[in-house]
Amino acid sequence: MWTRAFRKAVDALGAVISAHQGMTIPLTAIAAVAAADLLAGRNHFLAPMMVMAPALAVVTTAWKRTLLIGLLGGAVQAALMPYDGVLDTQDRRILAGMAISYLTVVLFSAYASWWREVRTEQYRAVVTVAEAAQRALLRPPGPRVGGVSLAVRYASAADAAQIGGDLYAVLDTPHGVRALVGDVRGKGLEAVQTSAVVMGAFREAAYDEGGLAGVARRVDASVRRHVMDGEFTTALFLEFPAQRRAAEDAEIELLHYGHVPPLRVSPDGRVTSLDPPEPWVPLGLTGFVRGAPEPWRVPLGADEVLVLCTDGVIEARDPRHGGFYPLAERVGALVAGAARDLEAAVGRLYADLLGHAGGTLGDDSVLLLLARPR
Repeated sequence: MWTRAFRKAVDALGAVISAHQGMTIPLTAIAAVAAADLLAGRNHFLAPMMVMAPALAVVTTAWKRTLLIGLLGGAVQAALMPYDGVLDTQDRRILAGMAISYLTVVLFSAYASWWREVRTEQYRAVVTVAEAAQRALLRPPGPRVGGVSLAVRYASAADAAQIGGDLYAVLDTPHGVRALVGDVRGKGLEAVQTSAVVMGAFREAAYDEGGLAGVARRVDASVRRHVMDGEFTTALFLEFPAQRRAAEDAEIELLHYGHVPPLRVSPDGRVTSLDPPEPWVPLGLTGFVRGAPEPWRVPLGADEVLVLCTDGVIEARDPRHGGFYPLAERVGALVAGAARDLEAAVGRLYADLLGHAGGTLGDDSVLLLLARPR
């Protein structure tokens, strides 16, 4: 009789495994306990170990299925009792206590699984709203803005976030294509709030101001007005002028506020660091110095690629040796001749960065590639 009951239980087990995902582990636990009990012989009652099945189901499946797992485990235990001779040798009060204990575990497991589901749904709702808000703040540009091609990789160090303290924007304005790459001091919500101030001010000023220096002054004024004292943002402003000469003679304008210098990669892989003639302090700290930074111009020929990044890229450490990521040494081979396919180039560069860092980045990071192909 017990063999028929056990075979029915095994058949039910196989049917449930094939029908539902997430139940494989707890159902395997039931099968393993049943097999161990049978192999141990009639004088060994191992079925109480079945309590592990609903406990495992808590983290692998829904609460209804957890309850089903518990009931199935109880049924298998009951089917094994005649085989092990428990009904003849054990006090019925002890058996009743075991049954009540097992039922308590099953009910608690079902409740814990239900609570996990509720919390997971709440978390998903919060993440969905946060991602929508973050995307509205960042407004990722398309692969072409004005006459400029671009590709970007953005990574946030914050869990479940698409934006952190690093920021970027590329806008097509009446004065030309203007871009900003910045890095807010700190991480988390406060950094995102500062990013919102910087991005909002830049989007307004980039259309209104005739010169890049005026854009930067407007953004700096907003940071000093709306961000708490002592907080700052490194930034690099860039402009592709609207009126330009032939592509071979084209120039871009740069303005530095304490940020990582950009790199220019020629079609043959030569890398040039575009260091500012006069480095300046970050946005928010300009009240402590006199004067203002001056924009400078550099040539950017057709099919040359401009590589902008934040310090999360160049400060990414190799977990084995502790060395920083050698961007200037590697970018030439990875980006050379890619002005017409920047997306593939930034993919190669970002993959190389992750490989150097062991698969994860410990800080917010932006990789932005810009080019004006023929």
